Amino acid sequence: MDNGQVLCLGEALVDVVARGDEYSEHPGGSVLNVACGLAQLEHPVSLAAWWGRDRHGHLIEEAVRRAGVEILPGSDGAERTSVAHATLDAQGKARYQFDLSYSVPRIDPTVVDHLHTGSIAVTVEPGGSQVVSTVRQIRQRATISYDPNARPTIMGSPAAVLSRIEEVIGLCDLVKASDEDLAWLYPDATVEEVLRYWTGLGPTLVVCTRGPAGATALLRDNRELLQVGPIDVPVADTVGAGDSFMAGMVSGLLSVGLLGGLEARQRLRSADWSAVQPALHRAIITSGITVSHAGAYGPTLAEVYQVTNAGLA
Repeated sequence: MDNGQVLCLGEALVDVVARGDEYSEHPGGSVLNVACGLAQLEHPVSLAAWWGRDRHGHLIEEAVRRAGVEILPGSDGAERTSVAHATLDAQGKARYQFDLSYSVPRIDPTVVDHLHTGSIAVTVEPGGSQVVSTVRQIRQRATISYDPNARPTIMGSPAAVLSRIEEVIGLCDLVKASDEDLAWLYPDATVEEVLRYWTGLGPTLVVCTRGPAGATALLRDNRELLQVGPIDVPVADTVGAGDSFMAGMVSGLLSVGLLGGLEARQRLRSADWSAVQPALHRAIITSGITVSHAGAYGPTLAEVYQVTNAGLA
């Protein structure tokens, strides 16, 4: 089972990555990475984003089309393409500085079965308010997933964005965040406290990724947290790991009919851990494969099956 058309709504930009004296350019952005990841996992997916008709914009278009993602018309309407300057430390962990502009192209909500959004596109104006309005409109017929993907450099302080983030969480079926996101947004709360608070806002499934410790998940109507362990892989860098996890999880839930339309929303609300756990394992596998490659690598479905069949997750 695969429930319909996915729309990824949010930023697409170019990562200019510095590792010591070496520089490279890669198309990126949280939502673009998720779109490409879902396409690699053989889901029909389109991207609604905002870039310019410049060199960096052409780089994005080539990468998105190569991954098999449909580009929503109007996504190339920006005056310039946004850029993220990423500096990698000795462990391959990225820190970002942004040159960003964002707006939302025209979207037909009747052709969307699942919408994914996240990160800076939700919080940067004027596009952020447009994203929220679009989510409110589309959720009347489609399921929604969201990754806050906190970027303090551009978001400012938690107080500046928390109400917007919680507003979007309240519109969602699925929310994923990292432990670093939660520590920044809620410095005095534990992961469990935040996940329980978030399910009270509306989502059915909330997940916190914890790097080498795997992930912690909570279903709204289930008292018990689920801990999912990682797979053991050599780490090249962590660029795109969270986005790959998100793509894998959305893919897994789409494939069993727990995302993708109003009936899928009801199935997810009544699901137990036996129904959801395979999607979490797929997410662990996709993110594990990603960190074993340099850059925001999106594994194919064949690669995921290979790891699954090898019994590594």
